[in-house]
Order: sequence, then structure tokens, then C-alpha cells
Amino acid sequence: MGSLPGYDRAELSADDLAHLQALVAEWSLLADLSFSDLVLWVPTWNEGGFVAMAQVRPTTGPTAIPDDAVGQFAPRGQLPHADRALAGRVSVLSRSAPDSLVPMSVEAVPVVRDGRVLAVVARQSAMLDRRALSAVDGDGEALSELERVYLSSFDDLASMIADGSFPYVERLGVSVAPPRVGDGVLRLAPDGHVGFASPNAVSAFHRLGLAVDLVGVSLADTVSKLKRRPGVADESLGLMTAGGAAGEAEIDNGSAVVTLRSLPLRRGREVSGSLVLVRDVTDLRRRDRALLTKDATIREIHHRVKNNLQTVASLLRLQSRRMPEGEAREALDEAVRRMGAIAVVHEALALTPGESIDFDDVTDRVVALAADSASAYGGQVKRSGSIGVWPAEKATPLAMALTELVMNAVEHGQRGGLVSVTAARTDHTVELEVHDDGPGFPVDGINELGLGLQIVRTLIEEDLGGTLDLGTPGGPGSTVRIVVPTD
Repeated sequence: MGSLPGYDRAELSADDLAHLQALVAEWSLLADLSFSDLVLWVPTWNEGGFVAMAQVRPTTGPTAIPDDAVGQFAPRGQLPHADRALAGRVSVLSRSAPDSLVPMSVEAVPVVRDGRVLAVVARQSAMLDRRALSAVDGDGEALSELERVYLSSFDDLASMIADGSFPYVERLGVSVAPPRVGDGVLRLAPDGHVGFASPNAVSAFHRLGLAVDLVGVSLADTVSKLKRRPGVADESLGLMTAGGAAGEAEIDNGSAVVTLRSLPLRRGREVSGSLVLVRDVTDLRRRDRALLTKDATIREIHHRVKNNLQTVASLLRLQSRRMPEGEAREALDEAVRRMGAIAVVHEALALTPGESIDFDDVTDRVVALAADSASAYGGQVKRSGSIGVWPAEKATPLAMALTELVMNAVEHGQRGGLVSVTAARTDHTVELEVHDDGPGFPVDGINELGLGLQIVRTLIEEDLGGTLDLGTPGGPGSTVRIVVPTD
């Protein structure tokens, strides 16, 4: 994660900034649990006010701050709740004015690290006003059990933010599909028994095979029975499901896959239990496995195509050796080289998952093939520069064009000389340049050239939409430059 906007206007060390970045990484969790918009206000270096470094809106309720607050400056006195939280190191709750069109409350939570208040988290939502009215005079709408659990869990996390123990410094495991509040929530008592289970969490455990009520059971014991696959991760999974450690884990029992995220909670020095987020990722894992199977099949196809091309090239090479010197033998040798270039691309695709390949590896293989031919005349072929990752569908025509150019340079360049291949890439183009020390191209131009360069022109201009430049004809030396757009 990059630096927070406006950090240069605050007096923060690298560790302070890392602490705030870790807090912002938990932004969505905190907003969803509190049904609130959150804004991170950081005091400026000259103590003249606050600058907003981060903002998040809840997915569990409507937004209370439709405008983007990030980067805004608030002078001292404009946010009195933030001023008091910064000075007193305690959360401050302020109600909106009685004549306000929308009843609203703002809570300011100090963000503490090593005993210092680094910033203030301001949360704003009509839900706060509902809770306050219900608690004070009973006039507000009663909160549901889910709302009470969410809000009390946020209160615990806010208390931990204010004493510097959240976000967690250490946690066990990291999931590639971490659950969010809307996926499913369990609230555990300090002894690890489930006190509340949201409907989505219950559905996820039913898919794992749980037939009894989830509320009231020990989560660690239940998960141990459902997992059915003992392993080295059992100890850490047991700690997390018992509420003893923060972290993420996965339960896979063959019939379903569920990810868990454990957040131990406490209020002051008192342990208040833990929050466990639950997500059913069975279908996601099934798609992942299907993609892996598809990818493996495609790579196997490329491997077999490469083998078949190499077999055909070997047969043509044997046929060429039995023919007398002449045009027919040269044509067979050229066909062998072209098949070799295509085989090189398929070999790279067989070794690389995805729809792109490292074209530098392809270039090195083409150069190695040409170097074998050049060594017979005492010459050398060297490459410099880089192209990097290149789309697979464009790799074959570019590799064939490069092979033609390099072999043409080896055959028609100076015997014992150097053939150089230079690669470069810009934001919009890929460039390849092949140079030799030979007599150069005829003055008549490309129309008088052989079949090889005619093939190169077709591949570059028609297949890749690029350009082919032969440089200055007549020598000394010859330079061919290919420019292909990356778009």
C-alpha cells in the first residue's frame, strides 16, 4: 500500500505511517461493523488543525458523507470532537444540533501507538443516534441482535485502537479470499463458545456438514470435527477458532471450503471474546481448480505441438541432407528454421502459465539457434536490451520474423563477424534491431530482396501492424529495425 494522501503535512515517523496504513487496511471491516462512514483525521505538523488522510463508506448501511473528504483541511475548532479526543486520548461522542434535518452523531476515536495519539478516527452515522436514543430514553427504534453484535464488536475494536492494540501486530496465516462482514459473522464468548451466528455464517457451516445449532457450541471443537483432514495447520486453526489468536485460516473437508478470520476482542484489560468472519468459498475454489485444469491442458497442448514441430523439422532435416546442393536443399533448411522458431514459442508457452510469455527467453533461444550456425564461420551472435512480457498470440509472428532476420544476417553478413540483436520497449512500442557487418542491402530496396525478408514484411506489417525499416542500403553493414505497437 502506498503512502496516505496528505502524510507530508503531518509529523509522522515511518513506523507511525505504517501503523496508520495497517489501520486503513482494516477500514472496510470497521465501517461495516459500525454502519458508519469513517474519516481518518491526522493533526498537521504545526498543530494548526487536521488533514483527512483516508475515508471509507459502509456496505451495511447508507452513507452519511456523500462527498470525498480525503485531502481536506480542518482548522482547530472546526472538529471539536476530534480536538477533545486528541487531547484526552478517549473516545468522544457528540450529538447533532436539535434543528438538524437528519439526526446524526459523530464519534471520535483516538488512534494510539506507543502511548502517543497519532490521529483521530471520526465515525458518522444515523445509527449512532438510534443507539443513543434507545439507550437513554427508549424513544429510538430498537436495535436488532445483529446490529447490537456489530456495534458492540466495533466498540471493542475502537477501545483497542485507543489503547494501541489494534490493528494487530501479529496474526496467523493470510487468506487469498479473506471474509468480510457481509459474508458471515460469529461472536464468541471468552471461553470460545458461539454466542451469535449470522444467517450467512450458519449457511456456510451447514454446507460443511454441520447439522446442529451453531449457537452455544465450542467453535474450536466443531471445526476440528468438520475439518476431517488433520495437518500441521490444526494447531493454529485451533488457536484462532478458540479466540486466542488473530489470523486467517481455511476449512476444507472435501465437500465445501470455508475461510475464517479471527479477531480477538477486549475492552480495556478485560477479554470480551472474539469476532470470527466466515466466508463460503466452495464455488470459488471449484472455479480455481477448473482454471488450473484448463491451464494444465493448454500447456500440455503447447508441449505436444512443440514436439510434433520438432519431429517434422527433424524429418525435413534428414531429407535435406540427402539432397544435392541447390535451391531445394536451401528451401528445406529454411523450412526447418521456421518450424524451429514456432517450436521455440510453443515451448515457452508450455513452460509459462497464462496468456503471456517472457519474449526475452524466446529471443535468447532464437539467438542460440543462430549462434550455432554463426560459429561454423567463426562468427558470433549477441543480444542486448529487453522486451519483457509479450502476448502469446503475437509471439509466433514476432519470433518467426526475428529468426528470419538473424539467420539472414548470419548468412549474408561478414564471415567471422558479429551479428547484434538489440531489443527495446517503450510505453507504446516494442523495437527489435538486427545488425551485421556485411556488404549491406542492395540499393534497389526490399522489392529485390529474397523470400525471407518478404515473409518478415508480411508478418510485421500485416500480422502485427508494425513497420519494417531496412536502414541505409548499400552498406557498409546492414541494419533492420522492427517497430511493433504494444496496443
